[in-house]
Amino acid sequence: MNSTLNSENASTLENAMQLMIQTFHKYSGNEGDKYTLSRAELKEMLTQELGNYLGNAQDKDAVDKVMGDLDANNDGEVDFTEFIILVGALTVACNDFFLEYHQDENKKSAKTD
Repeated sequence: MNSTLNSENASTLENAMQLMIQTFHKYSGNEGDKYTLSRAELKEMLTQELGNYLGNAQDKDAVDKVMGDLDANNDGEVDFTEFIILVGALTVACNDFFLEYHQDENKKSAKTD
């Protein structure tokens, strides 16, 4: 993999991948293991980066549920792979929502024709 890839030459998808890596490490380095997210780091990341999609990231029970769902190896921390599973699942959910929204809009449009 070319580590000298810069944003000017990168594709949209490559830029998105770089942003996911940078975002993870922005929060993972705050305490403890710099390659994992602690519960506090996860809460801060959910609140700051995904607040519009998750809404209740301030809710301790919601953070505990996300942590429990993501922490596949039960070590009390979320590693990069577990983080990517969260981002992937949210992306699929958003895509499904938009597909359903557009299908509903098309049905409404067809009824008025």
